[in-house]
Amino acid sequence: MKDKQEIQAEALRKAEASLYQAVVSLRNVEECDAFFHDLCTPAELQAFIDRWAVVCLLRKGMTYRDINEQTGVSVTTVGRVARFLADGYGGYQKVAERLGTEQ
Repeated sequence: MKDKQEIQAEALRKAEASLYQAVVSLRNVEECDAFFHDLCTPAELQAFIDRWAVVCLLRKGMTYRDINEQTGVSVTTVGRVARFLADGYGGYQKVAERLGTEQ
C-alpha cells in the first residue's frame, strides 16, 4: 500500500505532466502571454523572461559582465543559466535552435 508521501509524489508528477500538456496546447504568443500572466506572479514571470534573455545573449557570445550590465540580471544567475545551457537537459538549446537565436 502506498504511503502518504508516495501518493503526494505521484499527484505532483501528474500535475507536472498536466502543466507541460497545457503549455504544449498553447497556439500563439497571445495565448502564452495570457496563460503565463495567470500562472505566475510578476516576479516569477520576470525571472523566466530574464533567464531567456540571458540564453539569447550568451548564444551571441556576450560576457557575463556585459549581460549583467545590459539586463540587470545578476552574474550568479547568468552563470547558472550558462551552466544549464551547456550541461543541462537540453531544453534551452533545443528551443534556441528552433527559434534561430544566434550562436
